[in-house]
Amino acid sequence: MKAETKGRDMEEAKGVVKHVLLAKFKEGTAQDQIDQLIKDYANLVNLIEPMKSFQWGKDVSIENLHQGFTHIFESTFESTEGVAEYVAHPAHVEYANLFLANLEKVLVIDYKPTTVRV
Repeated sequence: MKAETKGRDMEEAKGVVKHVLLAKFKEGTAQDQIDQLIKDYANLVNLIEPMKSFQWGKDVSIENLHQGFTHIFESTFESTEGVAEYVAHPAHVEYANLFLANLEKVLVIDYKPTTVRV
């Protein structure tokens, strides 16, 4: 998909899908428990073939627009079918049940990255 906006070409990535999860952990969740949950999340890339990469970070914004979300997790897949396979995979289902039990708020967005070329 190509579009032009004010003299700039935009091109949607072919097949690549990003899976972004914003998380707010429940108050009282111990830091060592959060650290273990993050390690276990990162390990899913070794267990689930369609999951090609994993990155995460903590909010460091000075704008205070995080709405309580403290952590971001981003995974890369080759297709929307790969995301669906990941979501249904037994290793993800088992992990998600544990992970979600420790969250107060969660937001998930899947998107196909679009690059703007000048």
